[in-house]
Amino acid sequence: MKLRNIFILLSFLVVVSGCKDFLDPDSISTFDTNYVYSNVDDARRGVNAIYVQFGVDGFRSRLSNNMTGNTDIEHQSGWTSSGDRYQIWDLNALESNGDLRQFWNAAYTAIRDANIAIEGILASEALNSNDATTSNTMYHLLGEAYTLRAYWYSMLVYYFGDVPNVREAPKAGNDFFLPREDRNLILTQVIQDMIDIEERMMWADQVPNGIEQVNREYALALIARIALQRGGYYLTPNLEMVREGDYLDYYAIAKQYTAKLMDLKDRPLPADFRQVFMNQCKFISPVNEDILFEVPFAIGNGDVGWNIGITVQGGATAAHSYGSGNNYMAIPPSYYFSFDTTDIRRDVTCGLYRVNTDFQEEFVSSSTNIAQGKWSRYFLDTPPGASSAKGTGINWPMLRYSDVLLMFAEAENELSGPSMAAQEALKRVRQRAFPENLWGEKVDAYVGRISGSKEDFFEAIVDERAWEFGGEMIRKYELIRWNIYSEKVKETVETLKQMADAAFTGSGQYSELPDYMYWKRDESGDFTILNPNRKVVAPPDDSWIQQSFLLSLHDDARTYQEWITRDWENYYDGPQPGVVRYIFPIPSDAISASQGSLSNDGYQF
Repeated sequence: MKLRNIFILLSFLVVVSGCKDFLDPDSISTFDTNYVYSNVDDARRGVNAIYVQFGVDGFRSRLSNNMTGNTDIEHQSGWTSSGDRYQIWDLNALESNGDLRQFWNAAYTAIRDANIAIEGILASEALNSNDATTSNTMYHLLGEAYTLRAYWYSMLVYYFGDVPNVREAPKAGNDFFLPREDRNLILTQVIQDMIDIEERMMWADQVPNGIEQVNREYALALIARIALQRGGYYLTPNLEMVREGDYLDYYAIAKQYTAKLMDLKDRPLPADFRQVFMNQCKFISPVNEDILFEVPFAIGNGDVGWNIGITVQGGATAAHSYGSGNNYMAIPPSYYFSFDTTDIRRDVTCGLYRVNTDFQEEFVSSSTNIAQGKWSRYFLDTPPGASSAKGTGINWPMLRYSDVLLMFAEAENELSGPSMAAQEALKRVRQRAFPENLWGEKVDAYVGRISGSKEDFFEAIVDERAWEFGGEMIRKYELIRWNIYSEKVKETVETLKQMADAAFTGSGQYSELPDYMYWKRDESGDFTILNPNRKVVAPPDDSWIQQSFLLSLHDDARTYQEWITRDWENYYDGPQPGVVRYIFPIPSDAISASQGSLSNDGYQF
C-alpha cells in the first residue's frame, strides 16, 4: 500500500521545498511545538515533515539518481552542454549550479525539520509516558528523525566535504551563520545518534507503513553504511585522498551492526531478483524481504520511470497511454559484458530494449543506450496517461538486505581477512544470482578461488557490488570511500577502447563478443535477441534485424567514439590526474546568506 500522506503539507507546519537562507528561523513556524509533540498522532505528522524533501526535485530527480555518475557502471556525456546537470556529470559545476542549490536546500530543510522533531520529542512528556504504546511510538519517531538527519548529512559530506553542522532547531538566539565543520566529526556524531536510539526503534513489520517509513533495520544498516563512509577515503581541499588513522574502528562498527541485523532480523533474499524491483513498479512493498527502506513516492510524484529506467517513447499520438520516460544515465557495454552470462542479474539490470510509440519492444538505438532495466513506466499496471512523464509514483530503494550481507563481508575481510563468515555472506548474495544447479561452480568454487587473500576477496566484493546494485546509483560513493574511483573509470575507458578495436579488427581479447547483435519479435510479439553473449557471422534467416553493437564504439575519424574518450576524462585527468575531484562548490546563495562564514576555498574551484 502506498504511503500517501508522507508528502502532504502539514496543516500546522509551513513546509517549503527551498529557502532563501537554509538557517532562517522564520522559514518554518514553530508555534505551539509543545502541543505538536505532546501526542503520538501530531508527532507523527511532525516527523512526516522531514520526509517532504524526498519529494522535491533536489532529491527525486537529482540526488537519488541524476547526480551520481559517472562511474565504471554508468555514464553520461557531461561535455556536450553547459547545463546544470551536465556540469555535474563533467565535474565542472559552478557555484550558480541550480541542481546543487536544490539539493543543498532540500538537505538543510530536512535537517531543520529533523532538529525540530528531535527537540520536540525529547521535550515531550509523551516520550516517557506510562502508556507503553505511546512511549514506544515516540521513541521510534525520535529514531526516524535521527536516522533521516544522518542520511542527509552523509550525502552533504559526499558532495561538499566539510559543511555547516546544524544540530539545533531554529530559535531566537541561535547562531545562524555557522562555518564548515569537519566532515569526520559530523559523520561520527550522526553514527552515534543512531547507535544510541536504534534499540528503541521498531521493525518494519511493526510500523504502520512497513518499508515505506524509516524502521529499525534501515537504521542498523545505515549505521554500517555511514561507518564505512567514515572509515573510508575522502578528498581534501588540496586534492589528496586520505583516510583517518582510526578507520578500523569504523569497520568494526560496520561489522557489529550488520551482524546485529543479521542476528536479530535475518531473512532469505527473495529468489526472484527481478521481482524485487517489479514490486516497486506494481506498488507492492513487502516487509522482511530485500528492500529495507524505500522512498514512498505518491502517485503524481517521483521520477523513477521518467529519467531512469527502460525508455518508453510516448506522447499524445502514441498507440499507448504509458507516457514518456527516458534514461539519463546509460550503462556502458564494458559493464554489461563484465557479468557471467548465466548471472540472472545482468538481464534485469541492463536493458537492451526500449518501448516505441507503437507499444512494441525494440532494440536500443546503439550500445551507448543500454538502460537501467530494473524499472520502467512500462511495468505499471495502470497506464499513467498518454502525455504523462514525471510523477510515476514508483518508489526508490534506499537500502537492501543484500547490501547488509556485502557490507558485513567487506568489514569482516578488512578486520580478519576472508573468514568463513565473510565467505558465507558473499555466497548468500551469489546464490540468488545463479540457478541452483550452478551453485557448485558459480558460488562455492568461485568464492573458494577468491578467498586466498584479503586483497583478492576485496576485489571480489568490489565486483559483486557492481553486479548486485547496478542502476541503483550508489557506486559513486563506494568508489570514493575505496579510493579507486579514478582507477576504475580509467579501466572502463581502456576496456571500451579494446572492445572497439576487437570489433573493428576481428582480433584481440574481446573478439568473440558481438560486433553486431540480431533481434526480432517472434510470432507472439515477444522481443528476442539472437546473440546477447557472442559474435555470430550471420543470422540463421532474414527475420532477424541487424544492430551494430560493439562495432559502434569505433569511429573512423577518431578511432573511438568521442563519448568513450570524454565522458570520464575529468575523472582520471582532471585538476589532479589520478584523483577524482568529486567535491562540488557550495551554492552561491548559501555563500551570500552566510555573512562571510562560508566560502569555496580549495579544490581548485
